[in-house]
Amino acid sequence: MGIGVSIFLIALGLILALAVDYTVSGLDIMVVGWILVAAGVLGLVLTFTLFAPRRRLVARDDVAVDRTVYRDRAPVVEERRVYDDGTPRY
Repeated sequence: MGIGVSIFLIALGLILALAVDYTVSGLDIMVVGWILVAAGVLGLVLTFTLFAPRRRLVARDDVAVDRTVYRDRAPVVEERRVYDDGTPRY
């Protein structure tokens, strides 16, 4: 369950629990709303605790430029733009 589905369940549950004044025999809509809110909050917490650390992992690559390996600092990167007239501008 993602963040969007969790927020949708929370919103739908709050609407059913607090804003709907309709009765169905054998079904309490307010309880169904609170159950949806609880499921949405649980899904949101699980999304942040279980899946967020996996997304934060970053692979570290050493950059080799001119046979020199830079481990502590990144090399200088130069950007060159070539326009339609063929002249390079820095």
